Amino acid sequence: MTTSGDTTVHHGKTAIQKAAQAVGAVFLLVGVLGFTPGTTSGYDQMAFAGHESGAMLLGLFQVSILHNIVHLLFGVAGLAMAKSVSGSRAYLLGGGVIYLVLWLYGLFIDMDSAANFVPLNNADNWLHLFLGIGMIGLALALSRKSNRTADRV
Repeated sequence: MTTSGDTTVHHGKTAIQKAAQAVGAVFLLVGVLGFTPGTTSGYDQMAFAGHESGAMLLGLFQVSILHNIVHLLFGVAGLAMAKSVSGSRAYLLGGGVIYLVLWLYGLFIDMDSAANFVPLNNADNWLHLFLGIGMIGLALALSRKSNRTADRV
């Protein structure tokens, strides 16, 4: 930390920024792996969108081109928003809420209907629950830590 007159400059990233950056990087990696034959089985059966896509990331999670693009965009958003504490908090909290809504959506739709346009399967649904709770938990826990640190400075 450098102090110059009335301004204090913090060097490095806070814990919440590092968490948002890590989550964003993982989403980028998942998006890339979704387009990687071998890591994604049934790669030749991948559709742009819809429950007809036969591609399975790690043989477990149903993916499509749209699904992979969403992961890539979510990853880019995480890296971009990790540049600030408020952006990091918004990314983790907002992303967590999105994933909880997506989990609920996946629970209530018919997996063989047009409503399953992403596509989602049971493994995706439970992963979305875990991601939603995890991201919201990180946002809340690390926001409190950031506020306590700011109070001491």
